[in-house]
Amino acid sequence: MTIDEIRDNFALLDEWDDRYRYVIELGRSLEPMPEEAHTAANKVNGCTSQVWLSRQFARDDAGEPVLRYLGDSDAHIVRGLIAILLTLYSNRTPRDILATDALALFDELGFREHLTPQRSNGLRAMVERIRNDARETLAAAS
Repeated sequence: MTIDEIRDNFALLDEWDDRYRYVIELGRSLEPMPEEAHTAANKVNGCTSQVWLSRQFARDDAGEPVLRYLGDSDAHIVRGLIAILLTLYSNRTPRDILATDALALFDELGFREHLTPQRSNGLRAMVERIRNDARETLAAAS
């Protein structure tokens, strides 16, 4: 699934109850995260729910570093938010990650008005974690 498909599907849903069900369904489609990846190092601080992001490093055909993520949460809606974030950020170069404003996308989809302050803070913490990973990867490649 692409981020454009998620946007299009959101546009088809008028009611927020339907949008929440769609987000939960996206969370169910996440690639399973191995139990051994549920570590303190992968835990995202600043989230009310339990959230883990596991980063894997690879190189693309041009030799550029690429970050791939697995994510998990104990909350259904948060798993869906992770699915949207990973659609946007996983398998991307650090430069692509840093050039992409996930929070603007979530605003565009209307989440600012429909997430609790705690969930909004957790979303920002997840985005910042991925962006920090991208910065660290760029610095290490220099």
